[in-house]
Amino acid sequence: MKMKVLLVDDEPVIVQGLAVLVDWEAEGYEIVRMCANGRDALMYLETHPVDLIIADIKMPVMSGLELLKTIREQKISDAYFIILSGYNDFHYAQSAIRYSCMDYILKPVQKSWLLECLRNAASDRARSNRNAEDARKMWQAYLTQSLVALIRGKYTENQAQFVQENMELSGGLRYVHICMGNIAMLEEMTDQEVADLRERLAENCERFLRGDMKEYCIRDIADCEEENEVGFLCCDSMFLDRKETLEEFMEEMLGEISNNMEMPVFLLVGKRVEAISRISTSYASACTLRHFVRFGTLQKIYYYEEEIQIPESGAFFLCKDHLDRLLQAIEQNDRSAIYKSVDEFYDEMRKTVFSEKMISMNTNYLLFQLLHLATRQDETVRQDEIMFYMNEHISETELSKGNRAYLRKFACEYAEYLVQLRQNVSCGVLAKVEKEICEHYAENLTLRELGQKYYVNSSYLGQIFRKQYGQSFKGYLSEYRICKAAELLLKTDKKISQVAEEVGYLDTDYFVSKFIERKGCTPSKYRKNRG
Repeated sequence: MKMKVLLVDDEPVIVQGLAVLVDWEAEGYEIVRMCANGRDALMYLETHPVDLIIADIKMPVMSGLELLKTIREQKISDAYFIILSGYNDFHYAQSAIRYSCMDYILKPVQKSWLLECLRNAASDRARSNRNAEDARKMWQAYLTQSLVALIRGKYTENQAQFVQENMELSGGLRYVHICMGNIAMLEEMTDQEVADLRERLAENCERFLRGDMKEYCIRDIADCEEENEVGFLCCDSMFLDRKETLEEFMEEMLGEISNNMEMPVFLLVGKRVEAISRISTSYASACTLRHFVRFGTLQKIYYYEEEIQIPESGAFFLCKDHLDRLLQAIEQNDRSAIYKSVDEFYDEMRKTVFSEKMISMNTNYLLFQLLHLATRQDETVRQDEIMFYMNEHISETELSKGNRAYLRKFACEYAEYLVQLRQNVSCGVLAKVEKEICEHYAENLTLRELGQKYYVNSSYLGQIFRKQYGQSFKGYLSEYRICKAAELLLKTDKKISQVAEEVGYLDTDYFVSKFIERKGCTPSKYRKNRG
């Protein structure tokens, strides 16, 4: 952006001469106004900001020194100021310097002198901008660090005070998880592709906030945050200022942040708290919602107060004993005990008049405990991977209808899944998967098909693959293909499109972009430099 210049001199020939003396545009400047005296310049400055003022020291109505003194004392402008004078008197220079005058140039103005002043001002402005940007980044980093500490519940009083002073936090607060919902699609993506999607999700959130409250969108909560989520602090004032309800605000937000996303997005809205010092409670409740998310059709928005509530009657009826016996039978993979526990559970349910909420509460308890059963078998398996497995293998509709045959079938299948987790299958299966990549890398290999081929759940296979190789299956396959392409480029004279097709890329442009991503140059340049 060009620096704006105000020229002030009572002699028209002087200001016109200054206007043509140098190439202002080439130096990064734009003359926005020419005034004949200090009073006119002052009136202009009251409504128009400028970056540089060049003024004659002696003018009628108001001199250059008076103009300088006025704008500094009244804090009208902090623009760079250059005094022009025909008087070679150090007294004038001293007066000008006292009010932060940048330079003092004698008439007639020499081009070299003026250029030196302009370049000094531009250099100083660039340095100031860099310093301001560095300060802004440090401020943002400390704010983010303090917010994360508050969310995790491990903060200092200074951090709490800093957040309170630098954010508008009137009214109640809620922590909201903004989540991408297609785990299967995410698993097929590279780490960079997932990071790009998450970045786009954050940008959509910031755009919804109209850019003036970006700090309310939290991109990274270190070990607290899932890689497919973005955090958001929702204050009551956000929707009250719009004269909306919380539900209307969340619906509007979800609509805008879902824009340009290749997969469904849903919100987990945590418990309302009164102060930022309690935001960790809201965060924990939003995390709890992950386990109470319906395992059937994905909802758009989940509210903690709605999902985790006691019926109006106050009766809290949970068949905990029966469910715990069923969980034990599943963990032991005891089919007869599973059948017996399922029958006892449904018999108990029939004795009581259950509302939809009560049925949901018992179902959620069972699924929540099954989730923890799986993590106890293999601590490396991620909860969202287990939830994906459940989502594929269970129908909440069938459970809520009291279909005991369905629950028996699912419980037995889940028992086998736990057995699989307990076994150390990674070495043998991963060796087979690696062989598949070596022999069939040009084909359309997917984790789902490989999991079916080797009788391993694809979600679990993706998890152990990432642990073993430090990247996703798709990322590993892409890297292997590019390495094979590099060999073909050096050992053959085949066209780029032929090489792309031979390693599994039907789209040459996509192949070139992936090659640049991995090798840092185009295939043609790689062949030329290495050949």
